[in-house]
Amino acid sequence: MTTHFPPTFFDRPATDVARDLIGVTLLVDGAGGPLVEVEAYDQTDPASHSFNGPTPRNAVMFGAPGHAYVYKIYGIHWCLNFVCQTGSAVLIRALEPMHGVNRMHELRGGLGARQLCSGPGKLCQALGISIAQNGLPLDAPPFLLLPRDGEHDIATGPRIGITKGVETPWRFVRRGSPFLSKPLR
Repeated sequence: MTTHFPPTFFDRPATDVARDLIGVTLLVDGAGGPLVEVEAYDQTDPASHSFNGPTPRNAVMFGAPGHAYVYKIYGIHWCLNFVCQTGSAVLIRALEPMHGVNRMHELRGGLGARQLCSGPGKLCQALGISIAQNGLPLDAPPFLLLPRDGEHDIATGPRIGITKGVETPWRFVRRGSPFLSKPLR
């Protein structure tokens, strides 16, 4: 299947890519739905993994755009990011579960739809994402990105769950979505 999101789509500032990802459908092995919440990070940002330069953990962020950067937080939760320009990425925080919902329920212990993918760790668990997807291209299986189905009312605000660069308004959400990890302040 032809993708509408070649690596050149991601070879832009992370904030531009983040805004353009709201409403895009992310499928991983057929499960997923439209993205409703993302956060941008770049190398000048003290909250970014790339801020202090390349390391074995963040090496994918310094590679080609259009690849998955997957890492673990708190020693238990996987997080999925889409690599953009060198040293930048978009954290995928939440989506509206629409495809493969039964599989997502199985992987998340039968939780309700609003709890399936409303946070980066929940989303990765529901989609079966782990370190195995780190470095994989986003324009090939198991990933499939589909264009958004129209324009969406996008709001921005400060990112959450970080201690540096807290007030940087690089969190992008689909306004009014009940599937956000937390309401926008």
